[in-house]
Amino acid sequence: MAQVKLNIQEGEPSSFDIYDEDGKVGEMIFDIKDSDLTVYHTEVDPAKEGKGYAKMLLDTMVAYVRENKLMVIPMCPYVHIQFKRHEDLYRDIWNKIKEE
Repeated sequence: MAQVKLNIQEGEPSSFDIYDEDGKVGEMIFDIKDSDLTVYHTEVDPAKEGKGYAKMLLDTMVAYVRENKLMVIPMCPYVHIQFKRHEDLYRDIWNKIKEE
C-alpha cells in the first residue's frame, strides 16, 4: 500500500513524497509563501503510472491546504488540469488571481 509523506524544506521547495514497497516512487514539489501553496511539479515513476499515485499526491496536498487554510496556485500542469476539470471540488482553494 502506498503512503504519502510531507517533506518540508526551509528556504527551498518542499514536497509530498509517495512511497510503496519499492521505496520512493513519486513526488509533488511545492512552495509556501504567505497563504499560498504553489505547486510546481508532480511526477510518478513511469513504471508505477496508472496506480492512482498522482491522485493520492493531489488528495494529500488538497487536505493539507484546507487544514492549514491556504490557497493553491497550480503551476504544475497535472494539478492545473485537475483543478480545471473538477473546478467544483477545488474552487474554495484555487487562487486564480495569482495564477496568471
